[in-house]
Amino acid sequence: MIIPAIDLIEGSVVRLYQGDYGQKTEYKIDPVELVKQYASDGAEWLHIVDLTGAKDTTKRQLTLIKQMVDLEVMKFQAGGGIRTEQDIIDLFEIGVTRVVIGSLAVNNAELVMSWVEKYGAERIVLALDVNIDSEGNKYIATHGWQESSGVTLESVVEQFLSVGLKHVLCTDISKDGTLQGPNQALYKTLAQQYPQISWQASGGISSLADIELALTNIKGSGLNNDSPSGVILGRSLLEGKFELKQAIAL
Repeated sequence: MIIPAIDLIEGSVVRLYQGDYGQKTEYKIDPVELVKQYASDGAEWLHIVDLTGAKDTTKRQLTLIKQMVDLEVMKFQAGGGIRTEQDIIDLFEIGVTRVVIGSLAVNNAELVMSWVEKYGAERIVLALDVNIDSEGNKYIATHGWQESSGVTLESVVEQFLSVGLKHVLCTDISKDGTLQGPNQALYKTLAQQYPQISWQASGGISSLADIELALTNIKGSGLNNDSPSGVILGRSLLEGKFELKQAIAL
């Protein structure tokens, strides 16, 4: 599955370079119109990151996200600084299908695990973004990628499998926003190690060849879930590296 992504800051479509708010590119396109465009090109899901809400929870862009969801042209998964159960409830109430949870899944795993049990594993996506060291250890970064948790990706996955974890969005931070190709070996390894999970590959995709290989690497994982594994596309679509229709055709 191909999942286009829209990152939002104060109502504008943006992309950050490796999570750095100081390295922001703003795109002069209305996010609601972009949703319409992606839907007309055949997208069934959209990934939304509320970067304003991630930085300041009192400024969540719920009104804008609701306008996007109310188009009723596709399903949505959304996140950005989820810290409380009310944050989840607010997104569900405006029609978001899945909530994406990042740092909190590491910093307060017991709480997030209780949400997975309460709302169902199909409705929660863990965003586990990693820095990989010279020995191949996959350490999860938190707080908008600004801090290292010292916790490995595998340890978190193992913990959450106990409550039926189904969806994980994984980004190799060193690849994000670079258009230099994703970490293909990472996704192949994860899909083989945890085939019961629907993996979402993200970061660095710049060509149709990147997408085709990524889809091959994660193929077969998550087949028992409601949605198959997928590839997240952000900057590559916004900068016209290829058309969404071409990616979906793969």
